[in-house]
Amino acid sequence: MLLSPADSKTFLWILFIFNAMGCIQSIRCKPKSFRESIIVLEVNSSIDSNPTSIDESSGVVLRYRTPHFRASARVLVPPVAGKETWTVGWIQACNHMEFYNNYGTKGMSSWELPDLREGKIQAISDSDGVNYPWYGNTTETCTIVGPTKKDTKFTISMNDNFYPSVTWGVPVSDSNLPLLSSIWRDQSFTTWLVAINQGSGETLVLQTVRWRMQLHIVIDPDKPLGQRATLMEPVIQEQPQILGKNEPIPTNAMVKPNANDAQVLMWRPGVGEPIVVIPPKY
Repeated sequence: MLLSPADSKTFLWILFIFNAMGCIQSIRCKPKSFRESIIVLEVNSSIDSNPTSIDESSGVVLRYRTPHFRASARVLVPPVAGKETWTVGWIQACNHMEFYNNYGTKGMSSWELPDLREGKIQAISDSDGVNYPWYGNTTETCTIVGPTKKDTKFTISMNDNFYPSVTWGVPVSDSNLPLLSSIWRDQSFTTWLVAINQGSGETLVLQTVRWRMQLHIVIDPDKPLGQRATLMEPVIQEQPQILGKNEPIPTNAMVKPNANDAQVLMWRPGVGEPIVVIPPKY
């Protein structure tokens, strides 16, 4: 049977539509990958509005406690078709650290991350030191073992703050004579919400948060214990930034050592050579 030119055009159009619908049908039937299906329903991040508290109850050390940084996310994972295991959680790295304790003209002690200070690395892991690369493994992570038949919905959260002790006396001296005159601390962090395939190592960055903690305390060591320290600006910390565009995770944020194991306590005297007071654990 011969078709007229008009009929031929109609036939070809019907054939095109049929094929297109077939393609659409096959796309709909194809199960989505984990990357395509995971949904971040909500992300919240903040630093508590209370100021840093200072504790002068000890005649040996001054203690202070900074407000908490907090991050939480609600996540939805539709049914996972394959035999895959995914962990979703928080990974954190320190990008910058200044931590100086001044003792008048005698000098200063400082906690330092040498590789970070010298620019050899961009960031260093802030893992708990056990569950690399995760910040922790309680409220901070959730693991989904496929195949699953139902949606998996969960909330993961983390918090961080500083609670150190600083000696009133020069740390390389046996004397407890109070000479501590000021404390300066300025640290920056990047925190990522991440999904990692435990089999393949595939890593999906779902959200990126930046935050900073600044601290300045002025101390008059001649005053009586309990009246020496004054908290300076900033009394209230700036709030974290939830980035609109995700940042990649540097390699050092995923592996040992973490910041606690890599840091070193130095004594830098007003006159003379620096001294290592506490070497790095790692």
